[in-house]
Parts: sequence; structure tokens; C-alpha cells
Amino acid sequence: MTHMTARELGGSGIGVSALGLGCWAIGGEWSDTEGQPLGWGKVDDQESVRAVQRALDLGITFFDTADTYGAGHSERILGKALGKRRDDVVIATKWGNVFDEERRVLTGNDDSPAYQRKALTASLRRLGTDRIDLYQLHISEADPQRAVQLREQCEEFVRDGLIRAYAWSTDDPVRAGVFAEGAGCAAVQHRLNVLQDAPELLALCEERGLASVNRSPLAMGLLTGKYAHGGAPRKGDIRSAPPEWLPGFTEGGAPDADWLARVEAVREILTSGGRTLAQGALAWLWARSERTVPIPGFRTVAQVEQNAGALDHGPLTQDQLKEVAEILTRTKD
Repeated sequence: MTHMTARELGGSGIGVSALGLGCWAIGGEWSDTEGQPLGWGKVDDQESVRAVQRALDLGITFFDTADTYGAGHSERILGKALGKRRDDVVIATKWGNVFDEERRVLTGNDDSPAYQRKALTASLRRLGTDRIDLYQLHISEADPQRAVQLREQCEEFVRDGLIRAYAWSTDDPVRAGVFAEGAGCAAVQHRLNVLQDAPELLALCEERGLASVNRSPLAMGLLTGKYAHGGAPRKGDIRSAPPEWLPGFTEGGAPDADWLARVEAVREILTSGGRTLAQGALAWLWARSERTVPIPGFRTVAQVEQNAGALDHGPLTQDQLKEVAEILTRTKD
């Protein structure tokens, strides 16, 4: 890895690789009470374990999951894959959703401090660890007043050594600011990619000294190029019947033509220097801010290898960043 390998989570002193991995997909299939898929389709657990271990070998030290991914399954698989190498990595997980682990169904959410403690205990058990490095509130629209109580309890967890730092996974700068008031808040997890910039959240991270943990860094697969020539996500994949909060795909699950056109418009810049399209999308994120830690999803060893390869190329130049912005402004008009 020649260009850049490390970031810090805010002022926490917790060092991570500049690229993390998101563990939503390796949770496998799960759904809401109506049967709406919430996972990314079927997975091979052994391949998931191999993929995590390959990531470790390639220098990736940051893994982001949530208790609800696969209704507990993602945490279990991550814990199993890390095994004795737990101390070599930084684990981020999330709480706030309520689910039935046996039926693999999301049943609701709970923003009470009592549930927060219960959820933390359960996550520690599933991950097979005695502490969570970054504990994140997973209810993006939670009431900001309630969130103050949750933040205070996170502070207590930090004092007790159960967690090292905390964050809110939200796209709302005002809500993120509520958690940022706490001494142990180290990050905001928010959506950020070439097609969906988040200037206000990046400004907040800069102002408060927080890490910007980027979910959806490849726009749910649109920035990998795999949909350029048609094709659509398979049944059982959340993108095949996208909920309202997941733009970029039509009701039938096909990628949105306008989004694909924008990807094509910037393809040449993103693939400069021998990068794949996905590697270029990650390079854009690193150029966008020195606080970014993208967490692309994965299901296979090959995907991990391709994502990790982005580190060898490093960020785009500031000129390339400007050029991408100009092209996207023109294609929107």
C-alpha cells in the first residue's frame, strides 16, 4: 500500500485503515414483518469468513456491522471470522432495531436506554468480544431529545470499558451534532458517494474533529459498473424491491437510467491511473475529505481484493475532484 493506509476515528486515538468494510451483506437474508427483503440475498458463510480473513491479510482493520443485519447473523459471522485476531481490528456495530433472531425478521425499533444496554450485551456475546470499539445509534430519525439520554449512556459505557467510542448513523447534521456534544463521540456514519455528496455532514466532521464513516460509498453497487449493460438485483436482495430511502433503483429493481448516465459521465476520470470504477469511487471519497473512511459491502474474497486494491492508488487529485463536480453539475441541469 503505497499512498495512504491510516485514519483516526475522531480524537479517540483509535487508528483504522483508510478503508473499512461494511458487513450488511454477509448477514444474509432477512426481512421486515411484511416480507420486504432487508438483506442482499443469499450468502455462503464460509466465503464470508474467508473474505474477512483475506481483508485482514490485506491490512484492512475496520469492520462495520449492526446487530440487526441478518438478525444477528452478521455479528456472529464477523466474530467467528476474526477469532483470535480480534485485538488486531476495530469493530463498529449498531443498536436501536428490534428483531427476531430465529425468524430473521425486523420487528421494530426501541430508543430506550434500557434496550440500549440489553442490545450492547447481546452484541458483545454474538461478536465474542468484551468491548465494542465504535457503538452507533442505528435509528437515523430518532428524537434528538431522547438521543441525549442515549449519548449519556454511551458515555457511561465508555467509562465502564464496554465501548471505546460512539457515533450516530444518520444523514441529518442536526442529529449528528447532538451526539457530537459528547466527549466520547468519535464519528458520524452517513451516506456519501460520488453521486450523493454530503457537504454539511463533512463540514460538521471538520468542525467537531470527527471521522466521516461512509456508508453506501459505491451507491449500492451503481458505482461498480456491474449494471452498465442492463441486469438487475436478484429476488431476496433489498434493491430488487427498494424502499423509499434507497434511491437509484426503480420500483421493479432496475437501476435508474439517470443515475447510470451520471456514472458513465464520470467513468473516465474515476478509472484513471489503472483504477477500476469502484476503486475510483473510493478514491473520490478519500480526496473529498481527509476524515473519510468508506465501508463498501462485500460477499466474496474477490470483492474484498478489488476494494483493498483502491488503497494502492490513493485519492484522486483535487483537480480531478473539481472536474467530477463540474461534470455532475452539467448532467443534472
